[in-house]
Amino acid sequence: MKNIVVGAGLTGSVIANLIANKLGEKVTVIDKNNFVGGNINDYVDEQTQIHVHRFGPHIFHTNSERVWNYLSQFTDWHEYSFEPNVVIKGQKVTLPFNLNTIKQCFDEQTAEKYIKKLVETYGMEHKIPILELKQADDEDLKFIADFVYKYVFEGYTVKQWGLKPEEIDPSITARVPVFISYDNRYFQDKYQAIPKNGYTEMVKNILNHKNIEVCLNTKYQDLTENFDRIFYTGSIDEFFNYKYGMLPYRSLTFDIETIDCEYYQPTAMVNYPCDNDFTRITEHKHFLNEKSKRTVISKEYSQEFELGKNERYYPIKSYENANLYEKYLNDTKHLKNTYFLGRLGAYKYYNMDQAVLAALEFFDNMVLLLKI
Repeated sequence: MKNIVVGAGLTGSVIANLIANKLGEKVTVIDKNNFVGGNINDYVDEQTQIHVHRFGPHIFHTNSERVWNYLSQFTDWHEYSFEPNVVIKGQKVTLPFNLNTIKQCFDEQTAEKYIKKLVETYGMEHKIPILELKQADDEDLKFIADFVYKYVFEGYTVKQWGLKPEEIDPSITARVPVFISYDNRYFQDKYQAIPKNGYTEMVKNILNHKNIEVCLNTKYQDLTENFDRIFYTGSIDEFFNYKYGMLPYRSLTFDIETIDCEYYQPTAMVNYPCDNDFTRITEHKHFLNEKSKRTVISKEYSQEFELGKNERYYPIKSYENANLYEKYLNDTKHLKNTYFLGRLGAYKYYNMDQAVLAALEFFDNMVLLLKI
């Protein structure tokens, strides 16, 4: 069988590796970029020798032992707990908004009052979506909800999505909860780490197989060769030449700067919900605890996706967009041995572990069908 994988991001690389390794078949992997890894691509800055996350911060976390064990074949890990900050009234405080954040934002007596009320109402170690907390009848709980909404959630959401929190899908707003805990980690997954030599090196190792050929700077539309199986991780609407219209996305741009100081900020990431045009600043040396007299930061700006101007990042979930995606999905059913995968192919936001697990499970199902 002649296999082609379109896109050398995480999903495409895992699929290629499984076909090459488990089925023993030849695979051609193409990517329009001149690098592998897609949005998890990183590189070593020449001046500082710091690993820079080219497209924003990526922290691997999962509860899936299968995903962890699979990726551990291709990298050693640097254990890392993500503990970002958010700027509230000019002060950098703990994010997610938790019981420590309350103590940082209010005087001792007031903080204890709010903490007691939250714990009594919801219990410890619970995460409460901010829009759910806003429905509380209790005045103290409503105050906390309104405070978090105003200083943490609303401004950031408007900048990130171009929409009010009430206008976007609840699964997105639930990603930034109030956490009834003293645990400052943003994630509580069993496995939390960053590849010791970077994400790009890990992806290169996944693709490093005698049955895999990687062709960069190559667009699918420019290919003239035919393939028996196509695994497409690009945008599904682009594959069909936008016949039903373009699926909406949010995009990002980054200002990457080298700063002449050892550390710019106390944590790897600081969110700026109010005032500034950028949504957050990432300081990359924190991720792998790299040492340098200088440092590298990225200021992140959110914007609408425009074809030919920027890249697709976040699918915009809505009833209308879901219906548009279904039209394209129905058309895929008429194609033989052509599969649409990953964030762009499935028009779905994936964490890294979710992308890997989806690829592993897809391959399992494909092998079952081959045996029938």
